[in-house]
Amino acid sequence: MLRESNYQVGALNIAALEFGEQKTADLSVVFLHGWLDNAASFQPLMNVLSHQSATLHGCAIDFPGHGLSSHKRPFSYYPFHDYIDDVFQFLTVLSPNRLILVGHSLGALVASCYSAAFPEQVAGLVQIEGVGPLAESPSHTVARLRKGVMSRQRIRRKPQRHFSSLEEMVARRAQTNGLTAAEILPIVERAAMQRENGWCWRHDVALQSDSLYRMSEQQAMQINQAIECPMLTILGDKGFEYLRTSASQPLATDCQLVTIAGGHHCHLQQPEEVCELIFGWVNKI
Repeated sequence: MLRESNYQVGALNIAALEFGEQKTADLSVVFLHGWLDNAASFQPLMNVLSHQSATLHGCAIDFPGHGLSSHKRPFSYYPFHDYIDDVFQFLTVLSPNRLILVGHSLGALVASCYSAAFPEQVAGLVQIEGVGPLAESPSHTVARLRKGVMSRQRIRRKPQRHFSSLEEMVARRAQTNGLTAAEILPIVERAAMQRENGWCWRHDVALQSDSLYRMSEQQAMQINQAIECPMLTILGDKGFEYLRTSASQPLATDCQLVTIAGGHHCHLQQPEEVCELIFGWVNKI
């Protein structure tokens, strides 16, 4: 049975879904969700995993600005590297004995960088539809900087959109993510709120701004090569093509790659299979 939790991390409240007891568990599995998703992205997976072992502690957080967690200060933005600091501060409060990081998409990028920067803290890394940090040629630096600043300007001027019902929001996200309404429902329920003039998204609109910068391929390679813990990478056969291409070159000697049926949110489409992969891999560690 999953339970709601809240952690005070500096000035922010970090909301989470948990199972098990961290004080008596053999290790903690911390789940990091994708962009504009939330902790409920792992709800089906955690429901299955919680019944597999009584000695595991699982905790899926809402990143700042997402789900039920606090937004950062008004007119603040969410650069990628700040998520790594957010995770560091959160783990200082959570204080697990042994740690497995499981990240999907954005969460996988954050988890890979965290594992590289703090190898002494991470016993294992699972990336779902992610193969290390995003990177691009330095030739895109100026164009990306301009695009990022202009996207912030558009967000400042854009009025908040309202929907007539929760069902409309579910249908929109299901179409966007190529999922069924039932598969996307937990994420939407945690991401939506009702006001007098209709339903709207709970997330901080500043999340929708483009990045001002991105790592070079050489920097991303340094991150990947610094990861010391065993890695499991799970990709959907209909997920992002560039990930399957990138994953064709092993990132480390102790790296297992598995492709399953599904798209970018394959863990929502195949929670039992993903659970079996993670549980079996954790037992090996």
